[in-house]
Amino acid sequence: MQQHDSLTQDFAKQDIALEAIAERVRRAYERIADLDRPEIWITLRSEDDVLSDAAAVDPSLPLAGLLVAVKDNVDVAGLPTTAACPEFAYTPEVTATAVARLVERGALILGKTNLDQFATGLVGTRSPYGAVRCGWDPSRVSGGSSSGSAVAVALGIADIGIGTDTAGSGRVPAAFHGLVGIKTTLGIVPTTGVVPACADFDCVTVLAADLDTATRATNVMSGYDTADPRSRVWPPDVRLSASPTPHVAVPRAEDLTALSPEYRSAFARTVAELNGRGFTYAEVDVSSLLAAATLLYDGAIVAQRYAAVGSFLETARETADPTVAQIIRGAAEPSAHRYVDDLAALASGRRAVSELLDGFDGLLLPTTTEHPTIAAVQADPLGINRRLGTFTNFCNLLDMAAVAVPGESTDAGDPFGVMFVVPGFADQVAIDLAARLIGSPSPALVDDGLDVLVVGAHLKGFPVHHQLTDRGARFLGDVVTTDAYRLVDLQTTPPKPGLVRRGPGLGAPIAGELYRMSAAGLGTFLAGLPSPMGLTSVELTDGRWVTGFCCSYEAAEAGVDITEFGGWRAYAAASPARA
Repeated sequence: MQQHDSLTQDFAKQDIALEAIAERVRRAYERIADLDRPEIWITLRSEDDVLSDAAAVDPSLPLAGLLVAVKDNVDVAGLPTTAACPEFAYTPEVTATAVARLVERGALILGKTNLDQFATGLVGTRSPYGAVRCGWDPSRVSGGSSSGSAVAVALGIADIGIGTDTAGSGRVPAAFHGLVGIKTTLGIVPTTGVVPACADFDCVTVLAADLDTATRATNVMSGYDTADPRSRVWPPDVRLSASPTPHVAVPRAEDLTALSPEYRSAFARTVAELNGRGFTYAEVDVSSLLAAATLLYDGAIVAQRYAAVGSFLETARETADPTVAQIIRGAAEPSAHRYVDDLAALASGRRAVSELLDGFDGLLLPTTTEHPTIAAVQADPLGINRRLGTFTNFCNLLDMAAVAVPGESTDAGDPFGVMFVVPGFADQVAIDLAARLIGSPSPALVDDGLDVLVVGAHLKGFPVHHQLTDRGARFLGDVVTTDAYRLVDLQTTPPKPGLVRRGPGLGAPIAGELYRMSAAGLGTFLAGLPSPMGLTSVELTDGRWVTGFCCSYEAAEAGVDITEFGGWRAYAAASPARA
């Protein structure tokens, strides 16, 4: 009877959860109708279709019921992919890998969103489906090319906006709307099922109203894809955390001349807040990065855009945006040797990045330079667009990752965005930096690594804690062992304890801290352990077995039993001479 009652309660809870998801869908469609912003969408699914999907969602999934707006250069099975060019349209049978992973975790697709045609632009106006207007000021641009996805999130319709970011298309619209935009290291999120812009430098990106949602979605989308020849995995030495007191680089005043006065003031106020938020910082010369940024459109690298859709635009011109067509058709001209020269310049630039940011956790930059009106962009479509990419264009070219978040508002109270830019595969560091800046808990993006228990001198505030932070270990929380362990002061200099297993009930719960370390980090950590220390499996009170410190029985017998204190921290507090 009790089992029957339990099952009944479970079914009731699931029904309640499913109804909440359905209500979320209904509210989204009510908001779409109330806002009357048709330029956001190229293909909007019917409410009934999305409700049908919602009824089949498992409420226990991590993204259950979250609503997704997908940029219309990213495939969704059964919906046309236009890349904002009606003549280009095709209907895919398979959903892009990144989006399919969201759906598998419970997310619901609302439809396909408008964009700068063929993802060429940072303004959101280059589309025959209409200019996507800014969410809070219709006279201004929304930012592109992921314009529709950004505005769908900014207006509270979608929880997750899927865009692409080759030159800054997932970051510029985030800055204009006070959103979070995550652009991972190239290849971490597969581009299978994405219409290429510059195939070697394209990235699927996430826009969301908060860092946690954006990070969870990015985590789900990440992972190796055999169908994507450019797919990559986290390396064995991936850093899993920023430094406890992050040291960041900021540009010199002479590197900020492209900023409008309003944005310059807002950036200065953002930098002024760094110390109060636990950062240290120093100015660096970023002129080499800004110079590399020009290669994306002004160099031979732009030939990749012609390789993607140039032949199509040579014959199909009726619905081609004139500015986009001019850029892409002009990309047929660079010679092969110029392309090789630019690739060499990028190789040098990547080496320069490692030298420039040596000793820093990351680089803080303004995301873009100004927030123009639609009228201004129509009057100067190339010049303004080029300025908007001043600080974003170099990122993918130099194999870097970036997280865009709101900075201090302008004097008029308008949104202003900044981004933390880091070397490739330091994505988690950028997440941590962004979280600290905006005062948010830092979610985990990278799942790779091994969990390690420390109970002594590696604890926070103790002498060799830096051996964890130097390796980018991530603090997971305070934990306690089962009562099978005893703790001894090994009477060494410097002081350190040893943990030994005696058996259930023959010891006491011992307090410790749990960290996640990369495989390479753990390897070098273990290699440096002095005798009589070692690593073994340790049982925690929650039933997990994790890697933790141990010592030899011989050393334990020679030490002083301090099990009664329940941990090294309590013992050190009671015995300052042994701290």
